[in-house]
Amino acid sequence: MKKQPKIIFILFALLLQFTGKAASVDTANIYSRAMNKSSKCVIVLPDSYKNNLTRFPVVYLLHGYSGNYSDWIKKVPGIKNYADEFQLIIVCPDGNYNSWYFDSPVDSSIRYETYISSEVPHYIDSAFHTISEKSSRAIAGLSMGGQGALSLAWKHPDIFGAAGSMSGLQDLVPWKNHYELTKVLGDTLNNDRFYKNSMVNIVNKIPSQIPAIIFDCGVDDPFIETNRQLHSELFIA
Repeated sequence: MKKQPKIIFILFALLLQFTGKAASVDTANIYSRAMNKSSKCVIVLPDSYKNNLTRFPVVYLLHGYSGNYSDWIKKVPGIKNYADEFQLIIVCPDGNYNSWYFDSPVDSSIRYETYISSEVPHYIDSAFHTISEKSSRAIAGLSMGGQGALSLAWKHPDIFGAAGSMSGLQDLVPWKNHYELTKVLGDTLNNDRFYKNSMVNIVNKIPSQIPAIIFDCGVDDPFIETNRQLHSELFIA
């Protein structure tokens, strides 16, 4: 029993040492000229960032439908560990409640393709020590964010060198009456808009620079068939 205080002291010291080296989390307001407004964005910097002028690769994480910029850090706080482990900057921008990361043809206030593919990276590269090359810039997301990540990387391979999707909706057509998609792409009579903005069809327009992509979806997920379809289209392409 006499040794217990010493053990507690050692454990406490180790805990302080461990917590003393941790990624920092900050929130920035990033202005969009295309939408004439500022939106909040979570930025996770590795612990080593504050000690030197090394430039770091960046991973952009997009939230899902009905979410916001804070979703990832609140629901998956462990992403801070990844910033330290892999020595990178993690950026979680806001994609609005239901933007689907599109530039809407029916609502000029929704320009999230421009925002995420151009305005946010420009801000991040100018404000932080980043490696401002596509080979060191990746984008990933969940659900609506997964769809957004793949389509943005495919449309803008000069910006994003890699992309990942988790449970993304890869074919909008069967789901056009859901998730407020009509607010972004218009009424369902304009079926062509849903078709052209679906990743299963976007992928058939092969860019000159093909980004590395990875995607997954659970077998019980309602979007599983759209992901299987995308997998098939990639083999055909």
